[in-house]
Amino acid sequence: MQNFDDIRFYHDEEVKPALKEYVKNPMVKALFQFTFPEKDFSEIEEKVLLCESIRDFQTQIIYYSVEKVLEKTSEGLNASGFEKLDPSESYFFISNHRDIILDTSLINYTLYNHGLVMTASAIGDNLVQKPFLMALSKLNRNFLVLRNQTPRQMLHSSMKLSEYIRKLLEEGRSVWMAQREGRTKDGNDFTQQGVLKMLAMAKGDDEITDYFAKLKIVPVSISYEFDPTDMLKMPEVLAKRMKEEYKKSANEDFNSIMQGALGQKGRIQLSAGKVLTKEDFAPIAEKDLSVNDQLKEIAARIDQSIYRNFKLWPANYIAYDLLKNEKKFSDKYSDKEKRQFERRISRRVDVKNPLALNSYLLMYANPVINKMSLNEE
Repeated sequence: MQNFDDIRFYHDEEVKPALKEYVKNPMVKALFQFTFPEKDFSEIEEKVLLCESIRDFQTQIIYYSVEKVLEKTSEGLNASGFEKLDPSESYFFISNHRDIILDTSLINYTLYNHGLVMTASAIGDNLVQKPFLMALSKLNRNFLVLRNQTPRQMLHSSMKLSEYIRKLLEEGRSVWMAQREGRTKDGNDFTQQGVLKMLAMAKGDDEITDYFAKLKIVPVSISYEFDPTDMLKMPEVLAKRMKEEYKKSANEDFNSIMQGALGQKGRIQLSAGKVLTKEDFAPIAEKDLSVNDQLKEIAARIDQSIYRNFKLWPANYIAYDLLKNEKKFSDKYSDKEKRQFERRISRRVDVKNPLALNSYLLMYANPVINKMSLNEE
């Protein structure tokens, strides 16, 4: 059996000592005070230290943190498709990825509301370099994806990660992973073959399609009406389009976490697609395809589900029409919504810079383009 100590989340007996160590950390304390503004800190501390397990911490503390974020920074969360899942089953949830912390937090909030098994969730170790962030991630059942490794180290850690995910699922724990490494910055959500290749490493003697059917993959579409980090993503998007190297600033990821949590999001939709079964993968299995081509087709199946269930908001349609200089979707939004979105653009982008304006509009228009590619709209 592999030793997973370098990537695993806390065992339940480690929860209370970790909470005792970090409950008074200024950032952790601020999170708890945000969550329970009506309580004195002594009352909050008492409540926190009563937690004996990850489930206690998630359901008695973090659940209310997410609720407070939704109350303060959104016009509400709507979820669909989760009612079709079996509370006694574990699933592999794979979703588009827009926000570092919120995506998985909202999925677990929704799973709990539906009485479903909550997930162990993948997080890049680059995002939890600060000790209090590492502790919070392990308290929230996050396991680490190790970054910045040599090719040899990456092969070894990918194999370990794959086996760990298989072990969790076999033990009845659901798992969440983003469809790609890092967040989508340009609104163009797609599943990286590398993520699926890593998952397949633990397949043993199974055929790839048989193993993926065993994982019970549920594609999830996460749609924020407005991305509170859209402006923060722009420098990287522009650098990429200009084929320049982009170097993150020291606190960039942390700032994105804070802005993602506290920035205004408008309405939010979470949609679970149907579980991908052997029947979904049968057409792939019947073809004489290389491993890479099989993974490419599996990725396409996941993407189709995510695009199909992605909720498009007025801002998405407005961005598309502005980008194309058309009125194709003018029935999907009002003049007032268009004026409001144009004001948003002018506050966030130098509209005299054609590349910046085009990049910002694409961030919101790409989901429309992807849904149109299904020829179902």
